[in-house]
Parts: sequence; structure tokens; C-alpha cells
Amino acid sequence: MLDGYEKYYFSAQTAKGKMIGHDVYSRGAQQPTIVIIQELPGIGPETLTLANRFTDQGYRVVLPHLFGPLGKVALGGNLLRVFCMRKEFHLFAKKKRSPVVDWLRALCQDLKDNHGVGGIGVIGMCLTGNFAMSLMADENVLAGVASQPSMPINIQSELHMSDAEISSVRRRLDAQGSMMALRFEGDLLCTAEKFQAIDRAFNNDSERIRLIELPGKGHSVLTLDFLKGGQFAEDALQDILAYFARQLKSA
Repeated sequence: MLDGYEKYYFSAQTAKGKMIGHDVYSRGAQQPTIVIIQELPGIGPETLTLANRFTDQGYRVVLPHLFGPLGKVALGGNLLRVFCMRKEFHLFAKKKRSPVVDWLRALCQDLKDNHGVGGIGVIGMCLTGNFAMSLMADENVLAGVASQPSMPINIQSELHMSDAEISSVRRRLDAQGSMMALRFEGDLLCTAEKFQAIDRAFNNDSERIRLIELPGKGHSVLTLDFLKGGQFAEDALQDILAYFARQLKSA
């Protein structure tokens, strides 16, 4: 399923001086570019199907491969891998972000500096959903979607972002325009309480993050449970495509 993708290795230093490196897969035109950050089950067929929806629309898609096998999903095994990568992923940390976000910001900078990319959009899902919100503070990122953002999983009333980071993202969203967040109404990992926390942090005086709740008890809105979401999920994806077109294609 990765036919047509180019693979390269990218490494960068975190804010605390640690080097992080991961393979990156890309496909499609040079710009505009969508960075799809894998969710916990991995880069399986459903994620690649989502990527194809964007390449069909003329976008370049970039898939950082953070952990796990390619072309299939492995929830239990990948959870163990993430625990082993605890220096990159702070699964239960509240009011601070994971170091891998520094790597993702460096990747976006590299796409702009060395790959001819103008406008960048990001999609984070599940444990990487909060990463999409954090990346909106980056001047290279012009659009973002946080799908079922779940971290910290054990404290749904908190966000995986510091207060300073939230303030920085708020300023960027005021200047750049709002972003989107999605969840199923019956999701037990990204609950209504999590969306209330996002709403309190960002939308107290203006709608900076558009919160979209789909009926049903699924979790992965854009991938594993996309078909379960039916027309509601398809409508949400069309909304995302229109949003990225507005934000990116003029860049």
C-alpha cells in the first residue's frame, strides 16, 4: 500500500537537547502539504486511504512513521512501543507537551526550507491529536485538525499542553484563523469532558477551535471508524477538505 511513497530519514533535536529520528514517507505534489501524524493503532490501510483522499485533491501527504508496523494496525503492540518511547511520548503528562512535538516542528521547518513546501496543514489523531493543536503555534503550519485528541488519557479534564503553549496557539489562531477538532459523541477515550477542556482553554471569548461531535460510539473518526460514522463522517471529511483548501491553496 506504500507504492508511490518516497522514504527518507529525518532527525532533529528537542528543546532539551535530545536527538530524535524517524522515517518519513511522502507522496504527491510538492505543495500544499498535509502532515498526517499517526494514531496509536499505526499507519494501517485506513490511514493510507485517508492520505489518498488528500493526494487525489492535489496535496502532497507526509506521513511520519513514529512507531509500529506499516500497512497494518497493532494496538496492543504499539501501546507497548509507546511506553518504551516514554522519553518521546509523555502519555499521562498534563500541562506540558511530548518532546516528539519538537521533532514534528523541526520536520515542518525542514519541509519549508528543503522541500519547496509553502502551506502546511497537520492532522493529529488520538494520542497525537493534541500535537496538531501544539503545532498551530508554528508559523509554518497554516491549518490543523485534531481528531479525537485524547491525551492525557487518564485526566480528561486537562490538556497535553502548557499554559504558555496554549497562549501561543491562541495568538496564532487569532491571526491565522480557527482550526478543527472532531470526536464521536460516545467516545470513551476522547470524552465530552476533553472537549470541554479544549473549549475552556481556547474558546472562552472567541471560537478558535471548531468542535465537531459526530453521533455514535466510535473513536477514530477519520480512519478505523470512518465507515461506522457513515454520512456524518463523510460530511466531516468534506468539511476538512474545504477548510484545508481555504487555508492552504492560496499560500
